[in-house]
Amino acid sequence: MDLSRLVGNAPLKRQLALETARRGLSHAYIVSGPAGSGKRTLAGLLSAALVCTGGGEAPCFACAGCRKALAGIHPDVVHAGAEGDELNVARIRAIRNDAYIKPNEAPRKVYVLEGAQNMKEPSQNALLKLLEDGPAYAAFLLLTENAAALLSTVRSRCEVLSLSPVTVQEAEQYLTARYPDRTPAEITAAAARCEGILGRAVDQLEGKGGDTRALEGAARLLEGLCSRDELAILEFCAGLERDKWDRDALSALLDEFLLLIRDCLVCAAGALHESDPNRRALARQGAKALSPKVLTGAAALTEQLRTACGFYVGPGHLAGWLGAGLAKLLG
Repeated sequence: MDLSRLVGNAPLKRQLALETARRGLSHAYIVSGPAGSGKRTLAGLLSAALVCTGGGEAPCFACAGCRKALAGIHPDVVHAGAEGDELNVARIRAIRNDAYIKPNEAPRKVYVLEGAQNMKEPSQNALLKLLEDGPAYAAFLLLTENAAALLSTVRSRCEVLSLSPVTVQEAEQYLTARYPDRTPAEITAAAARCEGILGRAVDQLEGKGGDTRALEGAARLLEGLCSRDELAILEFCAGLERDKWDRDALSALLDEFLLLIRDCLVCAAGALHESDPNRRALARQGAKALSPKVLTGAAALTEQLRTACGFYVGPGHLAGWLGAGLAKLLG
């Protein structure tokens, strides 16, 4: 199977190559990874392979099926669960009814379900029936930021494909090829800051990254830690719920906070190479004021919360967990 358009992820590519060579493509995959890790890229390649009519290695990228699938216009590749399209029970039942209508022109009919981690239990149970008893030509790609958010019964009927962060070198090679007009310094900074998640680097270079509110919030949290001001931390976290930060906004805040914490640790080790003067100043402040124990504790807490963002956890619970966890570190 040709997955050359997916950057990095060599173990996953080997896994798929061996499995497809032995028995062909599965009827159901869970494609798991954080936002920007390549879930849509992999889903696009799998969709193209499932509707490929080239006759050789799939996807061939040359037949009409591949070209339409990769362009997002194939009639037998159905997308659901994007923004404004909730995967509720009614939506899953509509997909089930549609699945029993034979493909228009391809050998398979593919359903790409985005944000699968947001499906509530009734929706997942409705989908489970389709995974168990659906027509042989139907294939399902469940895109999720956290496979553990899905019921074990759903996971057991799918093959899980977990995307891994790419290396800094892989990120630089990809970004250099995609953005030939960018300076080496811009490419290096984006590759270093994205934590192996190419989508973040792309957003940064295209001016979509760097959520100002998220960075400002992360700076306030770090400054609260540096001044050992538990009240300021708790008031800020209470304000997150009051100001209706949703899970996406909280996830962006946690991403920025973790980057700042890691910069502090790197700065304390004398190896910081941050080009942004504001981030550099914050890193120096944190490295001077906070012990490695507090910094590593804050990093571990933030990682936990980022994982929780992949589940159906309310923003208020996440904000409370963040405040209580940081205050405990100062206790």
